[in-house]
Amino acid sequence: MSSRRFSPFLPLLAVLGSVTFLGIGTSWAKHSLFPLVGAQGTTAIRVGLSALLLLMLWRPWRWRLGSGDVWMIVGYGAALGAMNLCFYLSLRTIPFGIAVAIEFAGPLAVALWASRRALDFLWVALAAVSLGLLLPLGHNGRMLDPAGVLFALAAAVFWATYILFGKRIGHVHAGLSVSLGLGVAAVVVVPVGIAHAGSDLWSPAVLAVGLGVALLSSAIPISLEMMALKRLPAQAFGILISMEPAVAALLALAMLGEALSGLQWMAIGLIVAASAGSAFTSRKATHLPVAVPQD
Repeated sequence: MSSRRFSPFLPLLAVLGSVTFLGIGTSWAKHSLFPLVGAQGTTAIRVGLSALLLLMLWRPWRWRLGSGDVWMIVGYGAALGAMNLCFYLSLRTIPFGIAVAIEFAGPLAVALWASRRALDFLWVALAAVSLGLLLPLGHNGRMLDPAGVLFALAAAVFWATYILFGKRIGHVHAGLSVSLGLGVAAVVVVPVGIAHAGSDLWSPAVLAVGLGVALLSSAIPISLEMMALKRLPAQAFGILISMEPAVAALLALAMLGEALSGLQWMAIGLIVAASAGSAFTSRKATHLPVAVPQD
């Protein structure tokens, strides 16, 4: 009886667990891997090991794909790789929570692009105000690093591109598309990481931490999201996943000591409200695909 009472909360806990593990993995990567192999090497280790884990789990070579699906998965994976790389490059100079909030402009733009209802302009206005509060102001009142902001905005564009490609392969099994997509993403980012970090990528310490980061920020969140998607409407999933910027900011405060100003917390709250509101009022709910970057 107790398990039946608890079961309605499982999808909520799965989504909360997904964004929490994602934030812990990214914070750990910034703290432990950035000093050793830089943002480029961290991206290569995280995406490369995540791809290996999911390829072994799903064994996608067992399925046949049409040529059209193959090219869509190539685009999907390339966008995923570029998104991860740009996001990690942004973390070199701007706080984690702010980077996630800026990056969320990508999926929010996709969700609102096709709609022309008056209510949707409220979500656009909230998102615009949130970015307006974030971009001029920086950590402890200083200006945000322009390069970091541009990398976060580029990650937002690639996240939007990733979602659009993801819609085109929505008929493909999620385990198949995500594992193959991460494989393509690894092909994109691993050479960049090798060029930047060289043989340091293969040190036992880097590989050990990288494996932990891959599990926390990819394998576990993806598994939890897939479980939640089976039990939740896409609209509800979109609302719940909107917690990610706030969770990221809290974890960055706890794990990295990245304290934000009151205005920055307000801005993150507005982007969460815009994303959740957009998902709640959407006629054709557009949820975020599994394998969220980022973070």
